[in-house]
Amino acid sequence: MGSLIYFSSASGNTHRFIEKLGQPASRIPRNRSAEPPAPSTPFVLVLPTFSDGAGRGAVPGQVIRFLGDARVRSLLKGVIASGNRNFGSLFAHAGDVVSRKCGVPLLYRFELAGTDTDLVRVQHGMTEFWKRQS
Repeated sequence: MGSLIYFSSASGNTHRFIEKLGQPASRIPRNRSAEPPAPSTPFVLVLPTFSDGAGRGAVPGQVIRFLGDARVRSLLKGVIASGNRNFGSLFAHAGDVVSRKCGVPLLYRFELAGTDTDLVRVQHGMTEFWKRQS
């Protein structure tokens, strides 16, 4: 079974979601000079969306740096993204960007810190996803 790696901004929404999820996860540091995790097993990336009204800047710089390592990218198996539905078609757009650029599936989208329904769906979905991966 794989793991979760996530990035959370100062708002802490993604961090709260991960805490409520109750699954082991490693965090990509907000501090750009801090070392990111060094995964050795397959993982799913969970990240928030940051973008302007045109979708530019959707993926946080720390995540871009993390995925800039080819070894890390080879272990990425899927992505889960958060966002704010107020952005319409750009809701959770960072997930679309990472999915497309890294060739992995966008597994789920949730708003802000997620709902109880989101938690149940992700918990169940991750179990099924890792079963299919093995």
